[in-house]
Amino acid sequence: MRIKKLQQLLKESGKDAIIIKNRENKKYFGSLGGSGIYLVVTPAARVQFFDGRYRQEIKDLTKDFENFEVPQGSYLPEIITWLHQQGIKKLAIEANGLSIQEYREFSEAFEVAIWSSQIQELRAIKSPEEIQLIKAACVMTDEIFAELLPEIKVGMGENELGALIHYLALKKGASAMAFDPIVASGPRSALPHGRPTQRSFEAGDFITIDFGIVLNDYQSDMTRTVALGEASQELKTIYQIVKAAQQAAADFIREGVTGQEVDAVARKIITEAGYGEYFSHGLGHGIGMGGDVPILNPKSQMVLKENMVMSVEPGIYLPGIGGVRIEDDVMIQNGIGVALNQTTKELVSVGEGYV
Repeated sequence: MRIKKLQQLLKESGKDAIIIKNRENKKYFGSLGGSGIYLVVTPAARVQFFDGRYRQEIKDLTKDFENFEVPQGSYLPEIITWLHQQGIKKLAIEANGLSIQEYREFSEAFEVAIWSSQIQELRAIKSPEEIQLIKAACVMTDEIFAELLPEIKVGMGENELGALIHYLALKKGASAMAFDPIVASGPRSALPHGRPTQRSFEAGDFITIDFGIVLNDYQSDMTRTVALGEASQELKTIYQIVKAAQQAAADFIREGVTGQEVDAVARKIITEAGYGEYFSHGLGHGIGMGGDVPILNPKSQMVLKENMVMSVEPGIYLPGIGGVRIEDDVMIQNGIGVALNQTTKELVSVGEGYV
């Protein structure tokens, strides 16, 4: 059970309790993710403090917790009183969960330690059930992308394609998008995080499409860059460089290497081709409920382990011309990396005459 691993971690670290407020972490440990819920875990107890808005959901959707309903806005006094009653002295909090004001209040009452990576590392090793859920999200993402391609044509707006991604995802059963989809066309494809605008697609554009879905709380993340008709030779050249870098890095992933080493494989190929300065971000990030590790970038010393899942997404972005990014989600199975996306990474031409 996940929460038992957290309780064991508390014992090993000498902490008496942890306050969990981060949405994804609460959901990971079986609590509700709502903003008015605080999860408090000690080596012997697991408690949800909540206000009346969550009364029915707490009863219907969670189990194996002690539950304390408190008046809205009075969470901290109630939690601090309860912690004192339990004899708590050493308290852990998440780096990405509580506000500065909340941190101050807890620090005045307890000896507080900020946990920046401990829970992330606990979540990084995915269970067989989690892997199946991530695989299902990736399968649906492939299906959505396949349905998008015949719709892309000259004159279509980035916003229209973005809306279609949302529509198809929800129609197929996703509960939400994992993030706001990226649709960046023509010169705008040189923007790594180019959100959709009213720009209309033109013949010869490269169009970068980056989206993920949430399915049963687990996410996918895939990027493909397609050509609208016949693209320029320069764009086709950088496409092949990114494709080679992406494949080499994905093939290199295995148990025992670091995030930095994987990043270096892709970065070396792009740099040696003369485009190193145009690969302006890290290679990848963890995949799961959101906010996952490992991180693949030039500084990451995290050692990859069996059943970790991560994105691999190199890119080249040429200002004023266009860009390319290709991304798969890769899991480590039997010691080696296995791509979960099945969509082709060959350059696909869409628009008039697309089959």
